[in-house]
Amino acid sequence: MTQRKGSDYAGLSVAIVTPFRDGEVDYSLLRNQIEFQIDAGTNCIVPVGTTGESPTLTHDEHERVISEVIQAVAGRCKVMAGTGSNSTAEALRLTQRAEREGADATLQVAPYYNKPMQEGFYQHFKAVAEAVSIPVCVYNIPGRTGKVIEAETIARLGELPGITMVKEATGSLDMCSQILNQTNLTVLSGDDSLTLPMLAVGAEGVVSVAGNIVPKDMRAMVEAFANGSAEEALRLHHQLFPLCKNMLGLATNPIPLKAAMRLLGRDSGEMRLPMTPLDPASESQLVQTLTAYGLL
Repeated sequence: MTQRKGSDYAGLSVAIVTPFRDGEVDYSLLRNQIEFQIDAGTNCIVPVGTTGESPTLTHDEHERVISEVIQAVAGRCKVMAGTGSNSTAEALRLTQRAEREGADATLQVAPYYNKPMQEGFYQHFKAVAEAVSIPVCVYNIPGRTGKVIEAETIARLGELPGITMVKEATGSLDMCSQILNQTNLTVLSGDDSLTLPMLAVGAEGVVSVAGNIVPKDMRAMVEAFANGSAEEALRLHHQLFPLCKNMLGLATNPIPLKAAMRLLGRDSGEMRLPMTPLDPASESQLVQTLTAYGLL
């Protein structure tokens, strides 16, 4: 595959949860979860994204989680810090702080709620990219933010040296193809169940949610495809598909993931309001899914 701007972030990135205990961030458990990822060979850890419940962390917690992850990783894999905001000034502050702490890259979600025009998206990401020297991954997830960053805007952004990747979570293979066709950006799948189809059209990896519990299997699928073993990648895709679809489809992320991690003894399962636990019927379905996969 031809090298693209962000090809050094190819492979498995995992958007990790933020563990809580009694309402506070459990930093000891966070470090344990990082060791689990490093032992699995995860290429890049992504703290305080959507899966990390960034909307309900205080600013101080947000910054400390990033710092703790960087220190715990200690250069053994990459760290792409979630430092986006719907305020450009806030995104700049968080990103500059993460760079000072030693983050390797930044994940920048599309500004949410205020629904900027396409020029606003462009100016926002441009401001961040020009303020730091670490690579920027643009996160396009209209299901969360309320508005899509259009492919033409991403093509403009791709001309900026600091913007090297897109985490593509529109659910559209055509969008993925369009970005790859019009830019030299590296595309990372933002949907676990669409990872293999996106690899087939030229994406280079995934920022995974399911990788919190099955990082070795997710990594094996991505690497099998990259190594030309399409049949093995397809086998792993179909092995992973029910887990990704049935688990993550039960409720808003990270509700079912944290429930799964609690059942597997890897997290307290605690969240902050307005996130609420799975109802008993959904938890029963989750147990069936984890059992069918061989995890329980």
